[in-house]
Amino acid sequence: PVDAAHPFAAQRMRITGGSSSVRGSWKPAREAGAAARAMLVAAAAERWNVPPAECETEAGVVVHRASGRRLSYGELAEAAGRQPVPAVVTLKDPSKFRIIGQRAKRLDTPSKVNGSAAFGMDTHVPGMLTAVIARCGACGGTPKHVDDRKARAIPGVRHVVRLADGVAVVADGYWPAKKGRDALVIEWDEPAGRTASADVSRMLAAGATGAAKTAYERGSYAAASGKEIEATYELPFLAHATMEPMNCTAHVTADRVELWAPTQYQTAAVKVAAEESGVPVEKVVLHTTLLGGGFGRRAENDFVIAAVRLSKAVKAPVKVVYSREDDVRFDFYRPASLHALRGALDGAGRPVAWTQRVVGHRSALGRMFPQALKDGVDPDHLSGIGEELPYSVPSHRVEYAEVATPVPTGFWRSVGHSGTAFVVESFVDELAAAAGQDPVAFRRPMLDKNPRLLAALNLAAEKAGWGTRLPAGRARGVASVTAFGSHVAQVAEVSVEDGGRVRVHRVVCAVDCGQVVNPAIVEMQMESGIIYGLSAALHGEITLDAGRVTQSNFHDYRVVRLNEAPAIEVYIVPSTEHPGGVGEPGTPPIA
Repeated sequence: PVDAAHPFAAQRMRITGGSSSVRGSWKPAREAGAAARAMLVAAAAERWNVPPAECETEAGVVVHRASGRRLSYGELAEAAGRQPVPAVVTLKDPSKFRIIGQRAKRLDTPSKVNGSAAFGMDTHVPGMLTAVIARCGACGGTPKHVDDRKARAIPGVRHVVRLADGVAVVADGYWPAKKGRDALVIEWDEPAGRTASADVSRMLAAGATGAAKTAYERGSYAAASGKEIEATYELPFLAHATMEPMNCTAHVTADRVELWAPTQYQTAAVKVAAEESGVPVEKVVLHTTLLGGGFGRRAENDFVIAAVRLSKAVKAPVKVVYSREDDVRFDFYRPASLHALRGALDGAGRPVAWTQRVVGHRSALGRMFPQALKDGVDPDHLSGIGEELPYSVPSHRVEYAEVATPVPTGFWRSVGHSGTAFVVESFVDELAAAAGQDPVAFRRPMLDKNPRLLAALNLAAEKAGWGTRLPAGRARGVASVTAFGSHVAQVAEVSVEDGGRVRVHRVVCAVDCGQVVNPAIVEMQMESGIIYGLSAALHGEITLDAGRVTQSNFHDYRVVRLNEAPAIEVYIVPSTEHPGGVGEPGTPPIA
């Protein structure tokens, strides 16, 4: 069962994404627990021949105070299972929570520290072979002619299998498979007009002045008058750079498929495995392994499809492994986009009009769930703007223009908010500067209809010492976002060294994510989101040359390293509201 607040409720699918786990499961899980508790009480009351109203529960036992009798849940479990499931349950009053809201250690930490945790790459099944796939560097290229003689001569290589989008070498282990892949001589059929980064920029710029669809409109810009400010922001493609590259192990037989996959999207993984193998969906068994970072990348199923195809072809279990270079060069990237904005300030320096043209490549949401498109407008590109804009502006208009590039795009941590929050918060700063006002003071009256974000902003500013003196050469910046049911504000303390290198010394984060289940997890997710977003802000960019991604590994697609990481402080705004997400919303403000 899923709560209506769950973003994927209508699709009834098993997927981890959109910061939906706690906020989607909160009410159903509590109801299930309350039903189980009622059944345990009923079983105990029946055994003691007393009214259920005379029984209480505490720390895993049912208690009858009047007689002093006690029975553990374990002793009652079998009898409780025979009780009717109550149609209506009474949820525990939050004032009586004993565990919810308390710090708790992660259960998976010991296994990850001692090395016993099994990630997808750790999968090994009897008779398993390992495959590495050669793909065309140019987006959309396919193999035209293959000379595999040298590859087949390498000890350990068992098969060379031609796929629609590449050529796989299947061997006894990763190393002979990789050596075999490197020995292939392939003539590729590459698409005409191979795209370069400059071409993408030209496409985006053209979309800023060409035809567009009106995605949202309130008020009239023409009716607003005052000082005008214009700004254009262009955002690059970004890779996921997960610590564990993509992989999947599949064993296809005549009437069954077994998968071992580090996937975020189980429903789709099972579906494509059935389609590729010709086996009914109910005959597909999926073991979800731990995954060394997902960030949306593992909602795709390219690695599952490849493993199933190869296992079916060679009639043995096959583990498909992407190298780090494969992972970077054949990713499903965050879409590139361009935002052209125009705003107007009245005589008091308050914003009275805001127009925004969004130009972008269709997102993974539009590709996977076309029913989510609204009159051809991709909602991911409108995250945090339009009717979701947290700031009060009398006149607000959003236009959308879609451009098509050959670059595959996918979900990226915080999805559309990662781009729109950067644009919105940067433009608010531009408006504040034009009005000659402090950025925090400028935001406060604009958040009159979003008191929870205002409270987070005020807490972050207070804890960061906003307005107090800093060491020479340092300054503070602020940004905030409402996303995934939560409200996050961050203050960054930065300096710019000779040569233009930006150093981030300290980040103060305040989050209102509603009722908190485990404060430690909230803190960890905010810290993680900040580091992930900071990596993109300081280093992240995927560039193209003749249709080829030019980055390949952590030396040229960098992530924030230990000596660059800022001190991070996380403060949680107390709240009894419905839980919001925490996996995604820490990322958007930091850039």
